[in-house]
Amino acid sequence: MNQSIELTLDQEFSLRIFADQVKQMSHEQAQEFLVEQHRLMMSQKTMYQNLLKHEWKLDLDSVSS
Repeated sequence: MNQSIELTLDQEFSLRIFADQVKQMSHEQAQEFLVEQHRLMMSQKTMYQNLLKHEWKLDLDSVSS
């Protein structure tokens, strides 16, 4: 899983803007932001997992209903 996925030009531009915004944050702001981003990534992962379980009919609760 060490494959490099290249970003589109729009994504590269967005990343550059984001990096510039982060550089202007205080250390404390950056830490809080990082923790919130990690929380959002975990939530997104859970949402995708639940969606796939549902689509692949792996959700045992929905099968019995």
